[in-house]
Amino acid sequence: MAPYHIRKYQESDHKRVLALFSSGMTEHIPTTFHYMLRQPPVILFLLVVSLTVFLLTDSWLLMMVSSFTLLAFLWFLAIYTWRKYMAMCFHTDLADITRSYMNAYGSCFWVAESGGQVVGIVGALPVKNSPLQKQLRLCHLSVALEHRHKGTGKALVRTVLQFAEAQGYDEVVLSVSILQYAALSLYQWMGFQKTGHSFFSRISRLRNTPVIHLMYRLPCAQERGL
Repeated sequence: MAPYHIRKYQESDHKRVLALFSSGMTEHIPTTFHYMLRQPPVILFLLVVSLTVFLLTDSWLLMMVSSFTLLAFLWFLAIYTWRKYMAMCFHTDLADITRSYMNAYGSCFWVAESGGQVVGIVGALPVKNSPLQKQLRLCHLSVALEHRHKGTGKALVRTVLQFAEAQGYDEVVLSVSILQYAALSLYQWMGFQKTGHSFFSRISRLRNTPVIHLMYRLPCAQERGL
């Protein structure tokens, strides 16, 4: 028997859903920081600035201060995009999940429950103005850290795929940061294909951390030859 139960969202889940979403996004901040530190232009910039400060001041202390200041700035850049995305979600669809997902046609929001506690979430919204195919967008997939590697994430994704097929959608689409390694691997393992990429903000472009766009073509659409 699965260690979790997937059900539709209830209003009493709201506080836990927001906490789970927040923790899932925040955990990517250190990954983003370390990713930037591995980029050759960033390494070169840090070395050049530190060396320049030392040559101009002949002070190891000032060189160290300048290095720590630059690292603090990089940490701010790592935080900025994730915080901005979280704030956007808190003021849009996650502000009122019932209205955004449960009261709208062709959309839904699910939670995975274990031991009476919400340990996973996922939402699905129709893509507006889709040019050809009828598309459903998978969003906000997140599983509590201590409940990962138990099949919860896969089960939540399958729930969205089954819902999409039952509602007559042709494709399920989603977007995920290149730094969300586990999520990207999960989606590709489940059959999602890359369709392109974009940048969430200028800072994302500056640090070269694109958002990857993925698509899953449902069997019913393939049978219809779409």
